[in-house]
Amino acid sequence: MTARDTIAKKLKEAFAPESLDVIDESSLHEGHGGARPGGETHFRIYIVSQAFAGKSRIDRHRMVNTLLADEFSATVHALAIHVHAPGEGARRPPPAEACKH
Repeated sequence: MTARDTIAKKLKEAFAPESLDVIDESSLHEGHGGARPGGETHFRIYIVSQAFAGKSRIDRHRMVNTLLADEFSATVHALAIHVHAPGEGARRPPPAEACKH
């Protein structure tokens, strides 16, 4: 199972999201600290779940980071988190560009 698949599985099981997108952006960070050959180091998550209703942005991020602590200690170097409760007008920013050094 890839790191992306493991992240998606954990998020689905923990938060029963209405929508979820886990994107491996590792290729955008080649040569950057934490990048490794083969990727699976830099991810972007878009998630909408009722589990985040009434929680602050910081609390939502903590929930995701705590859930994925094992991935951070094993393979993941960076995680961009876009987390919303239903009805908050979640919108996706334009695709990320390669990391500038």
